[in-house]
Amino acid sequence: MAYCLVPERQPHHVADVISRFDPRFWTINFPRPMMAAVTTIAPDALRVDAAFYCRDDLAGLIWEAEDRHDHPLLAYETARDFRGCRLSFRWRSSGVRALDARHGPTLTIEGRDEGGTPRSWYVRLWNYAVGTPEDAAVTIDFAQLVGGFLLPDEGDPVWAGDVDRMFISLVAPDYDAGDAMLDVPAEGWAELRDIRCEGAGSVIGIGDAVLPEHGLRIASGYDDSYHLTPARLLRNALHLGYRGAIVHYVGMSHYFRLDGDLTVVAGLNVACAAWHRSFAAEARALGQDVIWSLSYELFDAHCPEGWKQRRADGAPALTGWEPPSTLLSPANDAAMAYLHGIARAFLAIGAAVGLAPKFQVGEPWWWVTADGQPCLYDAAAVAAFDPVAVPTVQAPLSAAQRATLDAAGAVLAASTAALCAAVRAEQPACETHLLTYLPTVLEARAPEAKRMNMPLGWARPAFDVLQLEDYDWVTAGDVASTRDGVALAETRLGYPPERQDYLSGFVLRPSEAAQWAAIDAAALAAASRGVRGVHIWALPQVMRDGFVHWGSAEGEDAVEAFDDVVFPLALGAEAEVTPEFSTAVMTSAGGRESRNASWAEARTRYDVGPGVRSEADIAALIAFFRAQRGPARAFRLRDPFDAAASDALLGTGDGINRTFPLVKQYGTAVRRITRPVAGKLTVAVDGVATGGFTLEALGVVVLDSAPAAGAIVTASFAFDVPVRFAEDRLSVSRATFLAGAAPSVPLVEVREA
Repeated sequence: MAYCLVPERQPHHVADVISRFDPRFWTINFPRPMMAAVTTIAPDALRVDAAFYCRDDLAGLIWEAEDRHDHPLLAYETARDFRGCRLSFRWRSSGVRALDARHGPTLTIEGRDEGGTPRSWYVRLWNYAVGTPEDAAVTIDFAQLVGGFLLPDEGDPVWAGDVDRMFISLVAPDYDAGDAMLDVPAEGWAELRDIRCEGAGSVIGIGDAVLPEHGLRIASGYDDSYHLTPARLLRNALHLGYRGAIVHYVGMSHYFRLDGDLTVVAGLNVACAAWHRSFAAEARALGQDVIWSLSYELFDAHCPEGWKQRRADGAPALTGWEPPSTLLSPANDAAMAYLHGIARAFLAIGAAVGLAPKFQVGEPWWWVTADGQPCLYDAAAVAAFDPVAVPTVQAPLSAAQRATLDAAGAVLAASTAALCAAVRAEQPACETHLLTYLPTVLEARAPEAKRMNMPLGWARPAFDVLQLEDYDWVTAGDVASTRDGVALAETRLGYPPERQDYLSGFVLRPSEAAQWAAIDAAALAAASRGVRGVHIWALPQVMRDGFVHWGSAEGEDAVEAFDDVVFPLALGAEAEVTPEFSTAVMTSAGGRESRNASWAEARTRYDVGPGVRSEADIAALIAFFRAQRGPARAFRLRDPFDAAASDALLGTGDGINRTFPLVKQYGTAVRRITRPVAGKLTVAVDGVATGGFTLEALGVVVLDSAPAAGAIVTASFAFDVPVRFAEDRLSVSRATFLAGAAPSVPLVEVREA
C-alpha cells in the first residue's frame, strides 16, 4: 500500500501560519450563466473578473471561517471570531456598480449573534471607505463594525464573534432584482490591493506538510476548481508531491462566452481567460508543464442546436450530468471551427508565459445512449457519410451497419487531426495527446463500437502520446478488463507503453472514498507497465477526500518478496499448527469484558521441526534456510490439516465484474487464498463447470465473460500457505537428532491480500 486518506488535520501534522484574508484563500460564487473568477495578482492583492448576462447576476467574493476546500494536511484552521481583526485594503473597480451606489459592494457577514441566534449583517463598504467610488482605501475594524446603508440612522451593530463566512457582492451597473436579461452582456472587475490584517486575531494556523516527489502526476479540471484561486490549487499539487506535466481539462461549462441569447460564441469569457492566465503563470513558476485538455462536450443549454450529435429520432446526445451536457458533432464544420479557436486560445495563454505547448484531445467520441443508440444522425453527419439505420450497437450488426460505423470513425479521426493541425499552425512544436476512455469505447456489449470510437485513423503516429483512462473498471475492481482493454488499445493503435500516459481515478462522491485504494493500485500497476506518465484524476477530489500517495510500493514489495517454491520437507501429523488472532481484552472492575479484534482473519504459525527425520533432511533444511535468507523471503507450505476447498463461494455475478479472488469460508469468517496449487482449480457458475477463465497472480480468477446478475460463482481447489521463517537463526544439531528429539523450526503465515 502506498496511500492513505487523511480526513482531517491533526495536531501533530506540520503547520505554519498565514495572515487572515490571505489573497490565495478567497473563493468566488455566482449563479449561472454568469461567470466570475478570483486570482492573485500580488502577494497582498487579488482580482475578480466577471461576465454578467442577467440583471440580477451577483458574484460573491468569499472568505470562509472554515477551510472546506484545501487538502486536510494543508487547510487553514477554523477561526470564527473576527473581533480581534482589523482589515484594510485598497479598492479599485470598473464595470461593476460603484462603492457609493445603491446595491454597491456590500460585505455580508453570516453567522450567529451573541446569543447564538443565526443571522446576517450587511455592511456597506462605502461607509468605511476614503477616496472615490472606484478607487478608495477601506478599513474595517470588526470589533466596532456597524452594518446598514445609511449611518448612523440605519445602523445595525455587528457581533463578529461567531462567523461562518463573509462575502463582498459585485453586480453589474444595470443591476436590479428582476431576472430579465441585460441589454448587452457586461464585463467588470474589482481589485483588493494592499490587503492587511492587524490585531490579535490577524494570524491563523495552516497545514504545511510537504510530501516528497513520488513519481505520480496530477490531473485537474476547471469546472471543479473555477471558484478557487489557481495559486491555492497548485499549492496543493506541489505540497502533495505531484510533479511533471499537469493534465488540465478546461471543462465543458465555464470557459465559453455567450451572446445576448445565451448561446455560445467564439472565444473565452473574461473570467476564464483571467483564471487561466494566472494558472499558467503559477504552473510555470513552479516548474510544471500544462497539458491543455479540450473535449467535444459542451453545456447543452448554451450549445447551438445545429452543433449537437443526434440520435436517429432527432433527439440530441445528452450525458447523465445534471444539468446535462451534449456532444459536438465531428461532422459539423462550425462546431469544429469553434473548438479550433478555443484550443488556440488556451495554448496562446500558455505560450505567453513560456510554457511548452502540449495539447490533449479529450475523449472524442460519437455518443452512445444507455440502450446502445449511436448519435450519428445530425444533419452534418448525414450529409458527410449517409449513415444507415443502427438501432443499437449492442446487437449483431450487418455489413452495411459496420460500414456506417467505419465511416463515422473516419470522420471522427479527421476531426481530431484537423484540431491538432489548427493548434500546430500557431504552435508548431506542440506535443499532441489523445485521451480515450476504454470502458465506453470498448464496451463489452458493443464490440463493434470501436470502429467509430477508436478509429484506425488514430493509429500511431497520428498523436505523440496516447492517454488511457478506465475508472469505471478500476473502481469496480475489474482489473481483467483493464488488462485486456490496454492490450487491445496497444494492438489497435500501435502506441508502445513509453508513448502512453495513464489517468487513474476518479471518485465522484465523498461517500465512495474507499475507491481510492483501487485507484492507487491501478496507478502503480500502470507505472509497472512502463508507461511514460501516470496522472491521478483529479486534484479537486484528492483535496476533498484527503488522498495521500507517498511513493511506490517497491520497498514494501522487497520486504514481502516471495519465492514460488514449496518447503522441501514433507510434514507429518506431528507438525504443530497454531492459528492465532490479535485480540485486546479489557476487564472492568466488575469483571465484565470488552474485546477488540485487531485482525479480521487468523494468522497461522507452524513448527515444522518434526518433519526433520534424517541428516539429509537437516542438510536440506539448512540449505533452504540460507536460500530464503531466513525470514526475508516467503515460500509455499502445504498445511497437513487444511489444504483444500470444495465449492467455495467466490461471489455473485452483476453482469459486469469478471474478477473473483479465491476464498475459503470458515463459518462466517472468510480467508483469502493467494497460493492455489497449479492444475487443481475448477470453477463453476450456477453449478455448471466452466473452462472459460484464467488464474492470475495472488489467486484471482478472471472469467472470460461476466456472469449474469445473481449468478453464483464457486470454485474447488487445493492450496498452499505463504509462509516465512519466523526467526533469523536456525538451530539444528546431530546430537539433537540422534537423541530422538525434534528440532524447533518455527514458520509464520504471510498476509498477501
